[in-house]
Amino acid sequence: MAFLKDFKSFALKGNVMDLAVGVIIGAAFGKIVTAVVNDLLTPIIGYLTPSGVKFTDMLLVLKAGKSGSMSYPTLAAAAADSATVFAYGDFLQTILDFLIVAFCIFMIVKGFERMKHKENAAAPPPPPPAVTPTEALLMEIRDELKKRN
Repeated sequence: MAFLKDFKSFALKGNVMDLAVGVIIGAAFGKIVTAVVNDLLTPIIGYLTPSGVKFTDMLLVLKAGKSGSMSYPTLAAAAADSATVFAYGDFLQTILDFLIVAFCIFMIVKGFERMKHKENAAAPPPPPPAVTPTEALLMEIRDELKKRN
């Protein structure tokens, strides 16, 4: 019974709940970024490249498939022919996704830091702590000892 109580205490702490919310929002954000990359940026980059090929279809055939061909227009065509390929385009697509996600997170964190900095700058400094009678007496004794030395 103590184990369940300890687990409940751990699971319902604020930090764990914040982490869970962050993971869920991060997964949704990842889907949005993937959609932006796949549906908006990649077609533009493909249009600008001389061959107009999509990143995911960039591949190097290592071993011919059933048809014996060493050239395939798409990764799906190579997979359908059971060819062994080095799909470097998919890797490039994943790197592009990562860079965009990292940049977006950087911008979000930078924005939060800027807002936090403005809050800290706007807050007045805390008042000095009040001196108790004992502390005042000790300071007088200290000052008197300094004068004598």
